[in-house]
Amino acid sequence: MPAESAASLTNAPREGTESAMRILVVEDDKDAASWLVKGLKESGHVVDHASDGEQGLDMAGEAVYDVLIVDRMLPKLDGLKLIRSLRDQNNKVPILILSALNDVDERVNGLRSGGDDYLAKPYSFAELLARVEGLGARKLLDPKDAKLRVLDLEIDLMTRTISRGGKAIILQPREFKLLEYLVRNAGHIVTRTMLLENVWDYHFDPQTNVIDVHVSRLRGKLDKGFATPLLQTVRGAGYMIRAR
Repeated sequence: MPAESAASLTNAPREGTESAMRILVVEDDKDAASWLVKGLKESGHVVDHASDGEQGLDMAGEAVYDVLIVDRMLPKLDGLKLIRSLRDQNNKVPILILSALNDVDERVNGLRSGGDDYLAKPYSFAELLARVEGLGARKLLDPKDAKLRVLDLEIDLMTRTISRGGKAIILQPREFKLLEYLVRNAGHIVTRTMLLENVWDYHFDPQTNVIDVHVSRLRGKLDKGFATPLLQTVRGAGYMIRAR
């Protein structure tokens, strides 16, 4: 592991950071924790570290955090048990689960245990940072601004739940982000370039069918079983969520 730079040895936000968060990292792997804490601090956030589940539970109960990053496999107290304990205490802090276990059942189990997001190892720091900052921003939402609605579709940004006509729709994180962006632009054509920049954070075209694949999956979940399709393809232009 590289030595920490001077910027990482202070908890002060970096210049230009608009909203530093206080983050608790619960990770027993010393090298992984050091790398993660270093990166978060250099990104302008205030970071504490717990090396096992019991310490993480104690620290989360004693201080106010904006986001918790919790490893799935922890000594003394398993990550999911830690999360369930916090939820039993009515602690609603947003939690990102890190895990080497990446099958669907494990992800579902993590989310049902009270986690807000799930990121499989190995991961890129850029993606982790984007997810953490997204969770922190969600915590700051005014409840009256936390729901998006188009016709019979409703998105709750605080609970990350989606329903159409009262029927729950389960989406993967990228599908959720894609739908949220489309709904925020309901009634307007959203181009491929707009999606690459705002959903995938690409500022170039990777010349892949990644958008087509995700839109197709989203359409299948969103419109299947409903008489009125919401997600439309505008040939030669892009995509659009029907607004009326």
